[in-house]
Amino acid sequence: MMMLDWTRRAACLDLDPELFFPITMEGPGRSQVEQAKTVCRGCPVREPCLAYALSTRQAYGVWGGTDPDQRRELSPTAARRPETVPAQPLRGDR
Repeated sequence: MMMLDWTRRAACLDLDPELFFPITMEGPGRSQVEQAKTVCRGCPVREPCLAYALSTRQAYGVWGGTDPDQRRELSPTAARRPETVPAQPLRGDR
């Protein structure tokens, strides 16, 4: 697989990838996610990393300083999901 140019400048390049892909987001995994996000905060390619994760719909791991829940909120399709559209109040007069 060809390496994307921006990945060669990533702060995580020489770190253990497991840091960015915890088994769970709860308990010890939460601490791991925070450690990964700390690495991302100082990364010179944080924005292209996040853009890549959003465009390829990365469902797991920390990308561009975001966890999966944060990326779902940022996703352009999030606004179109039916569950995010508020229900219309029912009218008593039918």
